[in-house]
Amino acid sequence: MPEELVGKVSDFFSRPVVAGIKMTGTLKVGDSIRIKGHTTDLEMAITSMQIHNANVQQANPGDEVGIKVADRVRPGDSVFKVF
Repeated sequence: MPEELVGKVSDFFSRPVVAGIKMTGTLKVGDSIRIKGHTTDLEMAITSMQIHNANVQQANPGDEVGIKVADRVRPGDSVFKVF
């Protein structure tokens, strides 16, 4: 499947399990993403995103978003949009 780099993980919070992502591309709720790193390889659909604790439907380049993730991710992991 084709993939496009859309951001990097900047933070990880274990409660709730959320990744902070610095966006370099555009993502919408419902998009499928893959988070890949040295020890990470996670594929999932985005069910919700937040910017400054407010729910948003879309994130754009330059935004810092929080996305609930199914497992641990690490700062520096790459975030890809899966088509």
